[in-house]
Amino acid sequence: MTGSIAIAVSGGVDSLVSAYLLKQQENDVFGIHFLTGYEKPVESGSEGIKALSRQLGLPIVSIDLKTQFKTRVVDYFTAAYQNGETPNPCLVCNPTIKFGVLFDEARRLGASRLATGHYARVEAQQDGRYRLCRGVDETKDQSYFLSRLTQDQLARACFPLGTWTKAQVKALAEEKGLHPLTRQESQDVCFIRDASYAEFLTRTAGICPQPGDIVNTAGHRVGTHNGLHRYTVGQRRGINCPASQAYYVVGIDIRRNRLVVGFKDELVANSCRVSDINWIAGVPQTPMAADTRIRYRHRAVPSMVSPVGHDGAVVRFDRPQTAVTPGQGAVFYRGDEVLGGGWIAAE
Repeated sequence: MTGSIAIAVSGGVDSLVSAYLLKQQENDVFGIHFLTGYEKPVESGSEGIKALSRQLGLPIVSIDLKTQFKTRVVDYFTAAYQNGETPNPCLVCNPTIKFGVLFDEARRLGASRLATGHYARVEAQQDGRYRLCRGVDETKDQSYFLSRLTQDQLARACFPLGTWTKAQVKALAEEKGLHPLTRQESQDVCFIRDASYAEFLTRTAGICPQPGDIVNTAGHRVGTHNGLHRYTVGQRRGINCPASQAYYVVGIDIRRNRLVVGFKDELVANSCRVSDINWIAGVPQTPMAADTRIRYRHRAVPSMVSPVGHDGAVVRFDRPQTAVTPGQGAVFYRGDEVLGGGWIAAE
């Protein structure tokens, strides 16, 4: 398998079609399926993997990454909620698991590159650097989730679906008789399937609910919450405090175990701080105009990004934004290119 491309095969239609496309291009390809410990039996059983292998005409190797996934992704997820933040596990999984330990295993098996079913593009430049760009399907673009990949990781990454739309992928799968193990679309938190986040954190991660006060932005008590891990900034449901308008979560005070709520007009922010930025396109030396995306289901908006040190920035939005949430990723774009991405920090 020396010089091969390893394709991460999850069992879904995107990775299945990616593997098919790579094989059609006469690449030396093999599949690699990694176990997180949170799959449904149909997705992790040997018979299912064998069925995928027969469909594709490719060998598929299963790799057990349960321990690494638990310590690097699930524990991060739990710790973020304990710190009053809202985590984004895909932003951690891609650089540390898929293009981290999984690629290390693929390289041990002889692969020089790792392909995934992400809707994104990588472009090599003449100076030896790599650009990460949006996928052409705006509704499925996943460049946001890849914004923490390093130059070294982008150099060995392959995204066959970057120029495809989801509709084209489904049509090709039907035409070629490619049958995924699961029809379920990939989701932000793949390890939580049959429970709410709060139930998972209580049942699996051992977080014990600690009731406390709900206060408004003036500091007046308006109710009682049943555990801060049940809330995130911007949330409306589950507050259950009568008022002249609907309350939204505007802050989480871990130190005093208080949930801070306010009306919708109190949820907006003109700016935010971003920390631990992975600058794909190089560290900017002066403030720059960029479009900033503050969560996956958010359209990137015009802003001014002022660098602070090597990996920090202050972002000032051209127009105030709602639900700027500590712990979520802030990703910077110029056109289709991803300039970098970091973590929204609490003010």
